[in-house]
Amino acid sequence: QLQLVESGGGLVQPGGSLRLSCAASGFTLDSYAIGWFRQAPGKEREAVSCIGNSPGFTNYADSVKGRFTISRDNAKNTVFLQMNSLKPEDTAVYYCGAGYVPCGMVDVDYDYWGQGTQVTVSS
Repeated sequence: QLQLVESGGGLVQPGGSLRLSCAASGFTLDSYAIGWFRQAPGKEREAVSCIGNSPGFTNYADSVKGRFTISRDNAKNTVFLQMNSLKPEDTAVYYCGAGYVPCGMVDVDYDYWGQGTQVTVSS
């Protein structure tokens, strides 16, 4: 009943762009912080970005600063991750989470998770 669904992943060439979406069902996201995480083959899940329940506050991992942008549209109950200048190192399954901690950058700060969407960056 309470779900987060990621979409927008796919196969792109290095330097390309993708826009990921995280849509909520069964509850509203306007009072939650939202985080994007990713997990590459053979690696642990790592934080990519987060956005607080105040629209102006965001945070990014050093590896994606200047390339990725997180935003939210409360009217659509959706959070987006715009990914530009993609690198092969960005290849991973990307997950979104919703939680009460303001813009947490660790996975335990989030209570609800989606099933993930695959992003592959390769020539």
